[in-house]
Amino acid sequence: MRFELMASMMCADYRNLEKEVRELEQGGIDSFHIDIMDGRFVPNFAMSLNDLRCIRQLTDRPLDVHLMVEHPSHTIDLFIRNLNPGDTIYIHPEAEYHPSTTLQKVINAGMIPGIAINPGTSVETVYEMLRIVKSVLVMSVNPGNAGQMFLPYVGEKIERLLSIRESMKFDVYWDGACTADKIQRYAPRGIAGFVLGTSLLFGKGRPYHEILERIRAMEF
Repeated sequence: MRFELMASMMCADYRNLEKEVRELEQGGIDSFHIDIMDGRFVPNFAMSLNDLRCIRQLTDRPLDVHLMVEHPSHTIDLFIRNLNPGDTIYIHPEAEYHPSTTLQKVINAGMIPGIAINPGTSVETVYEMLRIVKSVLVMSVNPGNAGQMFLPYVGEKIERLLSIRESMKFDVYWDGACTADKIQRYAPRGIAGFVLGTSLLFGKGRPYHEILERIRAMEF
């Protein structure tokens, strides 16, 4: 069974970011997840444009850029200029007056357009955008901080998205409180990838390659 594993780089050890990137890459990580927060759309600041630029220069692996910012249309060109074709940019529809216009800029740049759906956002409110995006990032926790608890009611939303993903031609990704049991349960149902943070990957005192190998070897 094939599913992607993405490293949530806001959880990395910033005392030696290059070492973290190299070890994750050698360990078999599929992509690097970059959380950009502005302190307004979410009550926290996380990674910056400079962090993104640094990681983009260190690896050829894809980047998934998750913009947790108000009015991403105001700054989307800054991120596009520092990414490669084939990288993914997620925006939150609630943060934008005209999200489809911002997504079209991503498409025109040759990148993968995505939306992130908060726990309190229903599928119905973003339904039309599902026709133009290629990736849907489902937040299983409220965005803004690592180490939060899974919100069980998100499971029903995930099932709804999985039931329409093939007809509307998008992939579903999991972000937040991603533990081994969540991968074992939802990978067989069609989740295309999982963002790994402190619940499963970082701060465990074990080599990344060992952790990633054990995830890949899980029984389903």
